[in-house]
Amino acid sequence: MSRFQDKVAIVTGAASGIGREIARSFAREGARVVIADLRKEAADATAAELVAAGGRAMGVAMDVSSEAAVTAGVDAVFAAWGRIDILVSNAGIQIVHPIEDFPFADWKLLLAVHLDGAFLTTKACLKYMYAANSGSIVYIGSVHSKEASPLKAAYVAAKHGILGLARVVAKEGARHNVRANVVCPGFVRTPLVEKQIPEQAKELGISEAEVVRNVMLKDTVDGEFTTVEDVASAVLYFAAAGSNAMTGQSLVVSHGWFME
Repeated sequence: MSRFQDKVAIVTGAASGIGREIARSFAREGARVVIADLRKEAADATAAELVAAGGRAMGVAMDVSSEAAVTAGVDAVFAAWGRIDILVSNAGIQIVHPIEDFPFADWKLLLAVHLDGAFLTTKACLKYMYAANSGSIVYIGSVHSKEASPLKAAYVAAKHGILGLARVVAKEGARHNVRANVVCPGFVRTPLVEKQIPEQAKELGISEAEVVRNVMLKDTVDGEFTTVEDVASAVLYFAAAGSNAMTGQSLVVSHGWFME
């Protein structure tokens, strides 16, 4: 039997990029997958793609920064499938500015998506996980949960915050048999990163090739981007852990960019 046969996994920001690959990986392993995304049409399209490949999936509209939207989305999943076993908090955005020029509205927006989103989806899912006395939450952090880079004050603060949230969830959730862990990827060549390359080139006054080589991949052991498959396999590893031995932990997946 597949590792996640009939389990229900909600993946936020799953219509594209890392989230889409995580959703595909769960579907291949027998899970019923919820594609939760800001864009309902894109969520439905990705769900349809998984169903066409033999999986089970549903799309749900979810603005993770809105408590009403998150609660409604999670409740709809429970109404449809009767259980919630796994939450992967993945939805994210990136905004870069030097701190002295960082618009407060941009700071608040980024924290709302990353930190408020992680908190709100956790809160909504814990109600059902606690009732079932079982659950696993995997947050998508970043090497920036451990490390800092110029121009990314909001992102670094948010990703550090996710580590703290996961550790509290691990402590509070233990008596309900709910685990919480964090996967911390390096640079993955998603649309989010593609967008950053020209932005950073402009901000730093260097070429796009130099951004990739000398900024993004400078400290990796092999000059390679992390892949969406690398991240998905780490998420499934945490989600499948069979005991509370694996909780409150973080796993860096970054081609050696950050080592601990």
